[in-house]
Amino acid sequence: MDKVTQYVRVFNHFDENGDGRISPSELRQCVVAIGGKLSPEEAEAAVELLDLDEDGLVGLDDFVRFVEGGKEEEIVNDLREAFKMYEMEGCGCITPKSLKRMLGKLGECKSLEECQAMIARFDLDGDGVLNFDEFKVMML
Repeated sequence: MDKVTQYVRVFNHFDENGDGRISPSELRQCVVAIGGKLSPEEAEAAVELLDLDEDGLVGLDDFVRFVEGGKEEEIVNDLREAFKMYEMEGCGCITPKSLKRMLGKLGECKSLEECQAMIARFDLDGDGVLNFDEFKVMML
């Protein structure tokens, strides 16, 4: 079974009345059915977030766009924000010194040597610092 067929099957499972759209109540019922919790307000907010054509419902195209790219894009944006906290200002990389500083702010006292060892485990190009791609590998 190809990816699109799988998406359609999942979408149709959510779309209980078969109208080709997922309403907040349908989304809520499905989440509850699989053991999750979702208030009516949270369901409304989720549908609003996914509803790219702003018709108040989630169509198949909205659903596929979310499944295909929404999560990955959101994760990458979160990682970029985290990376900015650790990087040495302006250099675009995490150095042992900047890692030591950030860990100290988080209450973890590490020596410069320990920070160098931590970086070395994920330093794919061997330059002694972590660029964003190496940081991403480490975090994922």
